[in-house]
Amino acid sequence: MALAVVAVAVGVVVFVRGGFDSDAQARKPEREWCTPGTPRTVLCPNGKVFDAKEYTTHGAAFECLNFASQADAQAVLRADPNDPNHLDDGSGVACRGLPEPRDTTPIARTAPCGPGDPRSARCPQPDRAFDARSFLSYDTDAYDCSDFASQADAQAVLRFAPADPNRLDGGKKGIACPDLPAPKDVKPVRRGSL
Repeated sequence: MALAVVAVAVGVVVFVRGGFDSDAQARKPEREWCTPGTPRTVLCPNGKVFDAKEYTTHGAAFECLNFASQADAQAVLRADPNDPNHLDDGSGVACRGLPEPRDTTPIARTAPCGPGDPRSARCPQPDRAFDARSFLSYDTDAYDCSDFASQADAQAVLRFAPADPNRLDGGKKGIACPDLPAPKDVKPVRRGSL
């Protein structure tokens, strides 16, 4: 009976650990489909080959979630500043919420504002309605006060997401980016929790 209990316990441990050779599985650097010539992507983050031009010839075919790092997305934006993939939020920086390595040196676009760009410090566009959701796409600290055209725009983002994932309300008084220019909205927002 005791031998049966020990055998069952060993079987459970092997099953939970994923088999007898779980260390060999953990040593695999890439998934099976990541062959040496596979481009570096979110699915093959350690791939050595990355050609930014491959991501600029298909129109709007790629999104931030296709890239292994923010630097790779920025390389694509650098390869074609017209940004057919809409990786840039209007600040000249692509996919801010992606992991390292990072390249946040802004890229000057051939046309300063495209038709799909949100209103921002780079593209003030006073005739366009402000969409706070454009600045919450990653639900992380992806934007700074310098990304907004006005204090009221930053306050709209804080109002939309009182948990303040972008940390626009440094003083925790319910007012985002008080030093930004007018128009202003200084009615405090009741802060939520992250």
